Parts: sequence; C-alpha cells; structure tokens
Amino acid sequence: MQETGLRNGAYGADKFGFKNLAAVHWNLDAPILYEHAVAAREGYIVQGGPFCAETGHHTGRSPKDKHTVVDATTENVVWWDGNRKQSQEHFENLLKDFQAHVGGKKLFAQDLYGGADPKYRIKVRVFTEYAWHSLFIRQLLIRPDRSELAAFIPEMTIVDLPSFKPDAKRHGGREGSDTMVAIDFTRKIVLICGSSYAGEMKKSVFTALNFYLPAQGVMPMHCSANVGKDGDVALFFGLSGTGKTTLSADPNRVLIGDDEHGWGPDGVFNFEGGCYAKCIKLSEEAEPEIYAATNRFGAVLENVVFDPETRVCDWDDDSKTENTRSAYPIEFMPLASKTGRAGQPKNIIFLAADAYGVMPPIAKLTPAQAMYHFLSGYTAKVAGTEKGLVGVEPEFSTCFAAPFLPRPPQEYGNLLRELIAKYKVDCWLVNSGWTGGVYGVGRRMPIKVTRALVTGALDGSLKNASYRTDPYFGFSVPTSVPGVEPHLLYPMKTWKDKAAFDDTARKLVGMFQKNFVKYEKHVDAEVLAAAPEVRLAAE
Repeated sequence: MQETGLRNGAYGADKFGFKNLAAVHWNLDAPILYEHAVAAREGYIVQGGPFCAETGHHTGRSPKDKHTVVDATTENVVWWDGNRKQSQEHFENLLKDFQAHVGGKKLFAQDLYGGADPKYRIKVRVFTEYAWHSLFIRQLLIRPDRSELAAFIPEMTIVDLPSFKPDAKRHGGREGSDTMVAIDFTRKIVLICGSSYAGEMKKSVFTALNFYLPAQGVMPMHCSANVGKDGDVALFFGLSGTGKTTLSADPNRVLIGDDEHGWGPDGVFNFEGGCYAKCIKLSEEAEPEIYAATNRFGAVLENVVFDPETRVCDWDDDSKTENTRSAYPIEFMPLASKTGRAGQPKNIIFLAADAYGVMPPIAKLTPAQAMYHFLSGYTAKVAGTEKGLVGVEPEFSTCFAAPFLPRPPQEYGNLLRELIAKYKVDCWLVNSGWTGGVYGVGRRMPIKVTRALVTGALDGSLKNASYRTDPYFGFSVPTSVPGVEPHLLYPMKTWKDKAAFDDTARKLVGMFQKNFVKYEKHVDAEVLAAAPEVRLAAE
C-alpha cells in the first residue's frame, strides 16, 4: 500500500479495519489535493483560484437519510422524535460493507479537531474517496499543528464514500433511498454514503458535539459569533439563508466563526476552522470580505455555475441549485480570530428571513420570549430553495438546528436560558426577510438597514430608543432609529393593503402557536405566556 503525507505510523488505516487499500494520502494540503482532484476530474479550477465541484443530485443535506444507532448509550437519551433509529446489527453490516468496498481503492485522510477549546474539542479522522472532499473538510475543521500529527490518535472517525450505495434491508435505511448517514455515538463512528454533498461531513461533527457537550455543561449552538473591540461577544442564530455568515462578517468586529460554536464556563469557542457561506448572488459590493475569501486559491465551491471557456463564475445563476456554497479557512477573512475563542456573550440575535413580510426588522426579547423563539426556530422557505417548493412555506427548526439535535430540544433550551440569565445577555429578533408584502410582492429587507439595526443592538444605542409592543407578537419594537426609514419599524405601514397585512400576520401567529404545542409540556408558564398572540386591534 502506498502512503504519503505526515501521519502517526503506529495508528494507520488498519486500526479502522481497512485492508488491501491501494493508497492512503495523509493530511495533504491544498496544492497537492488540487492536483489529485484535477487528475481525477473531480472538478475544475476557476478564475481567482477556487476549486469548483458539482455534488450531483444531492445539492444539500439529506436529513431523512440520517440514522442513529440505538444502544445503551442512546436509547434513553436521544430525541427519537427527531432522529431515525438504526439497529446495532444494521450498522455493523454497513461498517463491514464499507471496509470491503474500499479494498483496492485510494483514500484520503485528514486528522483534525472539532472545537477550538482544548478542554472540549474532539479529535476527528476523516477518510474520503474524493480529494476535493478531503480539501473541503481540511478547510472547514481545525487543522492541528504539523508537529501534532505524528502522535495523533482519533477519538472519532468519519468515512465518506459517495460511490457506495446502501441496501435498505441490510443496512436499515429508507426504501428507495441511495443515501445514508449513520452515526454510532458509542463507538464514535460516522458512515456517509451515496451523497457527494460535502456538508454532510461537517454537520456530522456538529451532531456529535451536540450529543457529547451538554453532559459537560457546554451549550452547542448553530450560530455565528463575533467580538467587538471591547470584548463584547455577539451570537447570531439562524437557519440557512437568514444571514448568519453575512452579518457576523462585520468590518468593525473580529469574526470568531460563522456557523457552529460552544458556550461554556470560559466563554464561547468555535467548533470549526473555516467558513461555509452561501454564495448565490454573491457580490463584492454587498459582501466584500466573503467575496474576497471565495475568489482565491484554497476556497472550495459547490455547484457554482461558471463560463467553461473563461472559467468566470456567475454568482447569480441558480440553475444547479439556489444552495451554492463556498468553503474556505477562517483565516481568509481579514478580521478572523486566531484562537477561535472569546469571552461570555453580551448579545444574542435570532435571525428570521420572514417571507410573509409581517415581522419587524428588529425586536427586543425578554428571556422567556428568547426561550420561546429559540425552541420555535422560525424562518420561511421560498420558491427555488427546495425542489417542488412553490410560494412561501414556514420552517420551524427547533433550536435553529433540528436536523443536528441528538438530544431533546428542551435540554438545549433550558441550558441556553440558564446561560442567558447567568450572564445577563440581551436577546433580539431580527427579520432579514421581506417587508412591504409577502415574497413576490414585497422587497427583501435592505442589508444596510439590517446591519444598522444589528450595530445599534450591539453597541448599546438601541437601549436608548423608545419602544412599542407589537400587537401580534408581543415583543418590544423600537419606534424610531436614526438612519432607518421610520415606516420600516411598523411593518403594516409598508403594506398597501392593510387588511391583507392583518390577515397574513394573524395566520403567521397561528402557525407559531400550532408548532409550539409539542413543547408546551416541557416549558413553564412564563415561556407559554411569551407566545405570539393577537393582543390588540391592528394598528
């Protein structure tokens, strides 16, 4: 077997049961991985230097194909309402078939960390059959110093084999599906097959930390984070497309990370060493830092359309998917934290892209309202973001992370509430979605307005504003903010048809109430009272 790269020779691929491999390429950096990927025709180098690959029919994650092994570790701990069960026998069959499938193949291996805080990080070894997948995960997780690799022994192993197709009966998957993500929390093994979407790897690490960390008193979070010059930390929770990456890339604040963090006794720490930005409609004017990080050697693009002759990317082309992506090391950002760590948060912002156009651009939340909206995890999906989706649909992803939560949502909710109270954190809800009407009628909330309001929340200037109580959602909304058009703070005033606004707002309130029924028995009266409720006649 051929082996290249720096590695722990005493702890090789054989320790995972791999035999008869043609080659294993260990911990290769970007230039050599580019060469392997281009030679294997896995993708293309485009203008500026990024490597661009297509992910096939999976242009996003496959949450319905994610399975968790049921055993003594998980049976009474995992949130089975939100996780699919897999028997130990089925997982063992899958593992044996993976081990047989790689015989005669060339694999790429990366030894990495999940978690910037040494107290809580997990050592992860990732085996991939694609060179570009190896590059992707190298850029997204935390890269150990080269001096650490000779003694690296993994705690968790991920194997990503897009060419392997699972068998529903033998492996316990869904009938008719050619994809599976299987997690054994006891043995700390993740097996991914049938999908070329690289994001499955990074989210598997996130899922694992979501399982292990709460037992250590650490809150795992699907959020971005940054810190101001005075050490004030801000967290941005939100689902895909709500602006986590964009808003945390603030030219006046240091970026801690753009997607996944832990919050423990010593403060906030990034789980990752890179950023994974949506790049549909990316522009140098609107997002200069992300644009620069994307258009350079070492960035990995997924499903971005480019001119085959000039290799110039068309960031507005969504013909392959609306979910085009750019992955790059966090140090590509000009104001990135070198440690991935910071102190206790001062502000938390929940981001919602409200495509119904009825939520205000910013609102101040009480701790009980924060708990309610965290468990709700609201945004709205619009036509084009998913196959077959027409118009607008609400999306309630509890804790803004439902597909990645092994434990019951209330565990995370209660932990967050305790931390908010302990450190006296201010909480805000920001609508980065639509104003003046529903999607297709209104317009997207101007990014300059959103940035101005977020800045006001973080620098404390919004504390001096006067507030009104929103008649539909019950939270406090500023009545005026310097530099922001006054009517934007009164959503009804942005609609031509006031009756249509009232009807739409009442419908959205009803959606919140219906969604929250499943959590009512897990929260106290104060949180129940924080639910949206039409309190007054429409303004």
